Amino acid sequence: MKGHGIPLLRWMPMIGALLAAAPLAADTVTLVPTKDNTLYQYVSVDGDRSNGAGSYLFAGSTDDGRTRRAVLAFDIAGNVPAGSTITSVTLTLQMTRSTSGVESQSLHKVLADWGEGTSNAGSNEGQGAPATPGDATWRHRFYSAILWSTPGGDYVPTASATASVGATGAYSWTSTGMVADAQGWLDTPGSSFGWILIGRESASHTTKRFNSRSSSPPPQLTIVFTPPQIQGACCLGGGTCAELTPSQCSAQGGTYQGNGTPCSPNPCGTVEGPMGDSSSGPRVNTNPCQ
Repeated sequence: MKGHGIPLLRWMPMIGALLAAAPLAADTVTLVPTKDNTLYQYVSVDGDRSNGAGSYLFAGSTDDGRTRRAVLAFDIAGNVPAGSTITSVTLTLQMTRSTSGVESQSLHKVLADWGEGTSNAGSNEGQGAPATPGDATWRHRFYSAILWSTPGGDYVPTASATASVGATGAYSWTSTGMVADAQGWLDTPGSSFGWILIGRESASHTTKRFNSRSSSPPPQLTIVFTPPQIQGACCLGGGTCAELTPSQCSAQGGTYQGNGTPCSPNPCGTVEGPMGDSSSGPRVNTNPCQ
């Protein structure tokens, strides 16, 4: 006996409309760095300097023309579900000291891992402290065993984002380039080395001082993302199966079969094909004893 279910093709426009009309909800997470540090330009008389445990980060050029660059890294893969789509990224830093006017400060994607040791500079921290094991310095990724390929850090030359920093206060960096960086770090956590903050280095007297993760407020990275869809087989009646989210299945009056369940093989029963041949279409089991 032929089944009386509605053929799958008649359901498809309704399913497609349902999927198109159900936007995915975005989530937001705000992270503080897992590590941060300042690279102090190497001067032989001073030796290798760092500030791994210090309260501040520096970027720009000092009054005597010595360069400072800040590095920050975040655990994105540990806080954003794998498979998510990142739609917005904003880094906010608290600038606490400046003797210059408005300066451009740019974020660049770092290309190699680096460290944060126990060095802690005194006073205003602008001169750094002698590097300790594991510190990032101008010459080292991890003092004193592993060097940068290029002194001053290995990073992408093109800036991911740039902001103008003037008087003390909070400043934010956001861009599609930062979204691309963060998405890449989520998808490939082994490449997640963070950003280096670079100020204007062509002239002296351009340094800006920012709070590190040891200060309050610390650097904050706000990420807006769309989680991956949780889908499974949904039985819509007449042996029709569609892979939907639980809410989509419920809205359609279907019966959700569980996360990750497939529609092949069909868990919803079968419907006869147009020729009454199961090879040409699914078939409904109408025997109540089976």
